[in-house]
Amino acid sequence: MTHLPYLIAAFSVFLLVLGCDALGSWLRLRHARQQAQRRQQRLQARSNGPAAAPLATELSR
Repeated sequence: MTHLPYLIAAFSVFLLVLGCDALGSWLRLRHARQQAQRRQQRLQARSNGPAAAPLATELSR
């Protein structure tokens, strides 16, 4: 009686789960970096943008 099929299946499942975990972590990190970059660009655009026009003191129609 050999345990080779069991060992192959166990290691295959282990590698599959390990790969899925690594891929999920990589995708999550990539998404977080993109969000941080977009946030930084928005903040820079907001600080470098033109000055806001003064509000009118009277209502217009």
